[in-house]
Order: sequence, then C-alpha cells, then structure tokens
Amino acid sequence: MKTEHIPGYLAGADSDPLMVVMAVILVVLVLIAGVFYFKLHAVPEHIAHGKNHTQIQLITILTILALFTHNNIFWVAALVLAVVELPDFLTPLKSIAKSLATIAQSKEQKTQKNTEETVVVKENS
Repeated sequence: MKTEHIPGYLAGADSDPLMVVMAVILVVLVLIAGVFYFKLHAVPEHIAHGKNHTQIQLITILTILALFTHNNIFWVAALVLAVVELPDFLTPLKSIAKSLATIAQSKEQKTQKNTEETVVVKENS
C-alpha cells in the first residue's frame, strides 16, 4: 500500500509526528507540575521570609517534613505559623524583671543607708 494518500499528521513509514508532539507536551507538563508542587510547598517559607518571622526555622522544618513524608498536617501547621503573628511575651517579662531588679536594688540601698544611720547614731550616743 502506498502512503501518498495518507495525511502528514498521521503515522507514516518514517515517524509519528503526533506522538512526538504529545511526548514533548507530556514532558513539559510533568516539569510544570513538579515546579508548581515545589512552589506550593514553599509558600509558608516565602510568607515567613516576607514577614521576617521569628519562627522561620520551625516553619522551614515543618515544610520539609511535609514534603518528604506527604503528611499534610505539617504543611498546614507551617502555613498557620507563618500567617498567624504570635504575641511577644518575652519583652514584657524582661521589662517586669528589670523593674523588679531596680526596686530590689533601691530597697537594698535604703536598708543599707538605714543601717549606716543606726550605726552612726549608736556611736554618737
């Protein structure tokens, strides 16, 4: 049978152009899907970097765990940590500790001054 009457887009004796085109499209789509998958897994890290988050290391570890274990709860936890701003408890506690240290130091100076005055009064009498 002669192949002159077969259209060019169908398989001929030499090659199959539709299969070659579909193979290229398949490879490109798989690569795009892989890039999208990795970009999606990096969303919590990008959010945390943009906010200069204090828990960036924990968020990074959770996203890596989610990537390798395929447990979505790690990714959700990383996303929640990246989005939610945790309150700063350390600064007020440091301020309270500093104030208490100042109060204790002033009371110590008062008692020291009172004992010196009593010693001076006892020596004069």
